[in-house]
Amino acid sequence: QVQLVESGGGSVQAGGSLRLSCAASAYTFNMGWFRQAPGKEREGVAAFYTTSRRTDYADSVKGRFTISRDNAKNTVYLQMNNLSPEDTAMYYCAAQAKSTPGGTWSVAALYKYWGQGTQVTVSS
Repeated sequence: QVQLVESGGGSVQAGGSLRLSCAASAYTFNMGWFRQAPGKEREGVAAFYTTSRRTDYADSVKGRFTISRDNAKNTVYLQMNNLSPEDTAMYYCAAQAKSTPGGTWSVAALYKYWGQGTQVTVSS
């Protein structure tokens, strides 16, 4: 069983930045970040493909968020810039147990391992 531990959440003002980290206890396949705001469904934010090192982003965060991965540390990062109140949510790190077809990165059901979540709050 792979354990995922997130860190880096917090409270910032609009326009600020945060960097989330997710350390995995072992090697994983593709990893992603999801978020869930109160009263809303969980949504995919970004994904990092282990083999190709390609990345994917939700339209709402393109140009502001950057996902990266340090394979040596089994750690994935989410650099979030120019944050807005609409980014306020619980952010979850997730990892897949096997490679999945392209174009499915935002399907939460395809991720087997999940972190406990880290809160991000952006004030206006």
